[in-house]
Amino acid sequence: MSPEEFESAARFIKERSGLVLTRDKAYLLENRLLPVVREHHLKSVSDLMAAAQGGNPALQTAVIDAMMTKETAFFRDWKPFEHFREIVLPNIRVSRGMKTGFRVLCAGVSTGQEAYSAAMTIRDVAAAFSGWQADVVGIDVSSSAIEAANKGIYSQFDVQRGLPVRALLRHFTKQDDAWVIHDDVRSFVKFQTWNLLEDLFQLGRFDVIFCRNVLVHLDLKAKFDVVQKISRLLVDDGVLYLGLNETLTGISKSFRAVDPATGIYAMHRADRPTALSLATKIDR
Repeated sequence: MSPEEFESAARFIKERSGLVLTRDKAYLLENRLLPVVREHHLKSVSDLMAAAQGGNPALQTAVIDAMMTKETAFFRDWKPFEHFREIVLPNIRVSRGMKTGFRVLCAGVSTGQEAYSAAMTIRDVAAAFSGWQADVVGIDVSSSAIEAANKGIYSQFDVQRGLPVRALLRHFTKQDDAWVIHDDVRSFVKFQTWNLLEDLFQLGRFDVIFCRNVLVHLDLKAKFDVVQKISRLLVDDGVLYLGLNETLTGISKSFRAVDPATGIYAMHRADRPTALSLATKIDR
């Protein structure tokens, strides 16, 4: 691709996904789009981008889908899930009173491991939430990733990345060379293809939001827009989990850091600066 073609392609991808591609990432664009070129019997990446930018909806979807980073793992980085289990879930049990329900959003969920990790964590303490309604929603811009997440079928390599053996045996069944997650976990997890750059209001409100290792791929304006949208989805005492190398410093005043090294943030309301949060231990 010429420099001009790359810049045009980079703008197209950024506008539709928020993904920022600098000139030194030209190789990444070529490598990820070549399989799409071959699949659609085109001559080059330039031809693919010309067709996508010309308005071909199937190729537009294929380009964005191919460019998305699908790097994920069960219980990735572990500590946020430990905090979710040891602090947030007990706080929900105490603070929600007669509500008997809560919702968790996993943004940029890729092939579903994060959402299922949250669901397995909830399932492990199910006795404490007897009669409650728990909903885990996973969203991603990649339709192929969401399709894989909905299947809930993972390779031996997938389950070896972060998934404790005890959790594997408890929540999965071996099927040929793959592992299938049990229905009692799948039953309260829902996946949807959704672009974080678009309106999120239709998703409803959430008590907990995982948006881990997503902001790192966006420019400052896109980060600001996404975080502001997320702040409107979280309940007043809600919890936001970011990736270990992500921060909201200089991006948003709607959150306060609880443990920035672990990516744990609580909502911050100017009129209620000392309000209780699910992110910090609530005395029983």
